[in-house]
Amino acid sequence: MNDFRQNLKSIQDKIQKYSQIYAQKHNIKTHEIKLIAVSKYHSTQEILDLHSLGQCCFGENKVQDLRQKIGEIDSKSLVGKNSIDKNPIKWHFIGTLQRNKINSLLALRPALIHSIDSLPLAIAIDEKCLELGIIQPVLLQVNSANEPSKHGFSLECAKEAFLEIKDRAKNLNLCGIMTIGAHSDDRSKINDSFAITKELYDSLSNAGASVLSMGMSGDFDLAIQNGANMLRIGSALFSTNKQNP
Repeated sequence: MNDFRQNLKSIQDKIQKYSQIYAQKHNIKTHEIKLIAVSKYHSTQEILDLHSLGQCCFGENKVQDLRQKIGEIDSKSLVGKNSIDKNPIKWHFIGTLQRNKINSLLALRPALIHSIDSLPLAIAIDEKCLELGIIQPVLLQVNSANEPSKHGFSLECAKEAFLEIKDRAKNLNLCGIMTIGAHSDDRSKINDSFAITKELYDSLSNAGASVLSMGMSGDFDLAIQNGANMLRIGSALFSTNKQNP
């Protein structure tokens, strides 16, 4: 627990530092950032430990893992351990979503789906939302580094796709974009991938884009300096002294 407390405090301090730098550079009063704790490799007890320190947003990559963890946490809450009623966990789905998992995911009512990576996927989710009578918040995934190993719309197609989904998928609240920084040891390349994503994001502001999800444990400082307002951080939050002597 002490490791988690130190990790969270360290991340929060760095977020504050870089967000203040960004705000000063762009002559704005504040730059608010939401932290998503990526819990895909971690137990429900670790999630609850971090939640008890004030972290309420968690991200999972697989629908089956999300379903299992929600069930386990609900069970613990029902028996009086780790009550989360006053500050409920908000679950974010951040992994690649297969179309045959749409029904299962929507049944879990995620706060946000970060990974809309094709028009057919968006339309399929929209149709199911219509059946359920819900509006689902989502982000468009953009492959800003143009890497074959990554999912997402190319930069060339992303704006048109965003506008088309906005027009056609009335049961989706398409509120922004998500990207993963360039896979490189060269931080200038990572920075460039964030900078060009920010340009796309700015071009979509009039179309309702308000969330820019980018930045992970190794590059969130660069992401903030390029305007990210949502971070997805896992190892930097969940690491322990035992794991990292």
